[in-house]
Amino acid sequence: MDLQALGLTLRLAATTTVVLFALGIPLAYWLASTRTRVRPLVEAITTLPILLPPTVLGFYLLILLGPRTAFGRVTAHLLGHPLAFSFSGLVVGSVLYSLPFAVQPLAAGFRSVDTALLEQARLLGAGRFRTLTSVLLPLSTHSLVAAAALCFTHTVGEFGVVLMIGGDIPGATRTLSIAIYDQVQEFSYAAANRTSLVLIGVAVLALVLLYAHRSTEEASRG
Repeated sequence: MDLQALGLTLRLAATTTVVLFALGIPLAYWLASTRTRVRPLVEAITTLPILLPPTVLGFYLLILLGPRTAFGRVTAHLLGHPLAFSFSGLVVGSVLYSLPFAVQPLAAGFRSVDTALLEQARLLGAGRFRTLTSVLLPLSTHSLVAAAALCFTHTVGEFGVVLMIGGDIPGATRTLSIAIYDQVQEFSYAAANRTSLVLIGVAVLALVLLYAHRSTEEASRG
């Protein structure tokens, strides 16, 4: 087992999940509450990573974060190093690649809240932020748990995007999925099997926690 790759993978998944919640909650709230004509376009853009091959997204991110673009040069000047082939670059790519897995469950949870409760909150003088924090989020805990589980496990299992953006640098950008690829290339099937079982275990644990939370919610309502 590549412990360095395991630690980096878990750190990447945790960081990505936190960033996605910071970005996904307000975006999902906007999508669930707005009626503007640009909403379908925004929904399409946020869903696009599901349909795009990971290597396509990774390729364009590699170009964007590299030294040939103004954005890449500016970020390299500010950070002291290019985003490409760094942990920070992996975070950027993982956030974009897993964005639908945060936004879609959250938006669905917000839309499921009874609109009468939202109207009452507005009549009582609650603004948009207060409505979000005091009404929508407490009533959408299952969606929050689902989004967290999906974002974390999806990031843990990433391969194409992280390989394109980060390469295969031990201790810096080599995740567990890349370690499996390396082990297979070296014909170390026993090591690849052990690493694969770790990824399966993470996915199963996340799903068990998700469905256990849903069962608890259903029992409390019943």
